[in-house]
Amino acid sequence: MQTPNSNSSTLQDVSRRELRDLVRAQLQSLLEVGDLRGAKAILVPVQPVDIAEAIEGLPEAMHVIAFRLLSKDEAIEVYEYLDYGVQERLIEELRSQEVREIVEQMSPDDRAKLFDELPAKIVKRLLEQLSPAERESTAQLLGYEAGTAGRIMTPELISVKENFTAAETLERIRSLANASEMIYYLYVTDAARRLTGILSLRELVTAQPQQIIGEIMTRDVLSVHTDTDQEEVARLIQRYDFLAVPVVDREERLVGIVTVDDVIDILQEENTRDIYTVGGGVQSDGDSYFQANLLTVARKRVLWLFVLLITNTITGTIIKSQEDILAKVVVLAAFIPLLTGTGGNVGAQSSTVVIRGMHTEEIRALGGPLQVVVREGLAGALLGIMLGAIATIWAFFLQKNLPVAIAVGSSLVAISVLASVSGSALPFLFRLFRLDPALMSAPFITTAVDVLGVLIYFNLARMILNV
Repeated sequence: MQTPNSNSSTLQDVSRRELRDLVRAQLQSLLEVGDLRGAKAILVPVQPVDIAEAIEGLPEAMHVIAFRLLSKDEAIEVYEYLDYGVQERLIEELRSQEVREIVEQMSPDDRAKLFDELPAKIVKRLLEQLSPAERESTAQLLGYEAGTAGRIMTPELISVKENFTAAETLERIRSLANASEMIYYLYVTDAARRLTGILSLRELVTAQPQQIIGEIMTRDVLSVHTDTDQEEVARLIQRYDFLAVPVVDREERLVGIVTVDDVIDILQEENTRDIYTVGGGVQSDGDSYFQANLLTVARKRVLWLFVLLITNTITGTIIKSQEDILAKVVVLAAFIPLLTGTGGNVGAQSSTVVIRGMHTEEIRALGGPLQVVVREGLAGALLGIMLGAIATIWAFFLQKNLPVAIAVGSSLVAISVLASVSGSALPFLFRLFRLDPALMSAPFITTAVDVLGVLIYFNLARMILNV
């Protein structure tokens, strides 16, 4: 049952989606007839993120025209919301001065993300055009390994000393607020810039003006290192409901912060990647799947489809080797798709919940991999008994042959257990060998279920039918 709040949220989402579609349609119509003044006017009350989506929905030829309608400050904000492909096209089409002003005003972490997506030649040119301070901060982030806290952090933060008073700290915030991405947390450092404590803005404004920061700060600080994996950072912020987490180097010196908006992007990217790979080995590589050209799409998908093609060939060979039993009981062949298809679905379900548990760390509550595999094996047995009973009744109804029906039902029980164990064990095995469980599991589960499932089916049929 939906609550009033959920209904309100749904209506709000619909209205915002309709607004974006309306803005895009009107913007395109006005640009097609050359009414630039009218096009500029309809963008005035629209939020930057909605303007970015409206521009992305326009034909490519109109991207730069629509972007140039924006004021300088608005253009900088809208640019950070645009898809990387659109950002790259704008860099190529805008004048050098316009590009320099936009890139100069971007936050260092967003600029580093953009540079990761651009060709090296363009990145080199843009770095040369930055001011010395911005060039240094960007080069620092690009120096860290991709996918780590150092690469996604921003060095724009406010740090204070323990001997500052509350009044002095408030004055420091006023002077540095525009140069910092986050003012809700203040970080306390010593003379060597080592992180010694943290202070929330709430704690600061409720303190007495002459109270010393060292008296009101929290010394027990959760932080991450520059080489910490970005997914671990995301889980930390998600678990403790932080707005930001400090990043320190090997000497425990404060070098930046990772903010919650960056974490949301990371979680979305990881979920998208996992959905693509679990669904059949389609690697997104951070790009929008639906914006990639068809040749790239086919190249990403063909590898595992080829693996499955070979699998089906092996399965066909096994079926051909069982010609003697099929010649005597032809009806057995009719149930092969039912058994392998059901087994594949059971295996996919097991691998999906295990891979999801790996990413959310929920799986640790069950203990080690053995406990997880045993649990999924028992779940597969229960599923197999339920599905096997139904399959037995259905097979008997169709063929009026009880031994065949029993062979089908008992095979389905065995195949369900096999699929559940394979689906839960393979992700752990691939992670042990430092392979991506989401990418590798699906085709190998299909292979195990198809090949071993057919062997189980025919051997059980021989035993039950005495053939």
